[in-house]
Amino acid sequence: MAHISSPINPENQRAIRRIAEISGEDIFECMQCGTCSAVCPMVESMGFTTRKGIHLLQFGRTQEVMDARIGEFCASCHTCMVRCPRGIDVPRVYEAVRLLALRQNEDLIKPQDIPKETMEEAPQIAFVSTFRKLTS
Repeated sequence: MAHISSPINPENQRAIRRIAEISGEDIFECMQCGTCSAVCPMVESMGFTTRKGIHLLQFGRTQEVMDARIGEFCASCHTCMVRCPRGIDVPRVYEAVRLLALRQNEDLIKPQDIPKETMEEAPQIAFVSTFRKLTS
């Protein structure tokens, strides 16, 4: 039997394996039905739909998903997972993507870039949770 090589470069294949290892999810189980995007309350805030993010990951385009910072927009409400016909825990996948991005030692938010008005008005717990989620 002939071996067909993967069109995904080895570095991206490693990233996909790391996402699977961290999340415990197999993104290749996704059949692209779009249910996750239809029920996502944050889909309008993301650079692309939840379904498209998984689709990009399936094709090894991990950096695009990391650059879109989809992990910081996901509300982790798990509505997509509950509705997914394959039972894929999409928030766990995007959390794994976010962790991979942070492991590149690049903070996704810089305290000095937050407007002074926001610092004065927002509750402190919002800053604590944001810094925990978006800084390495």
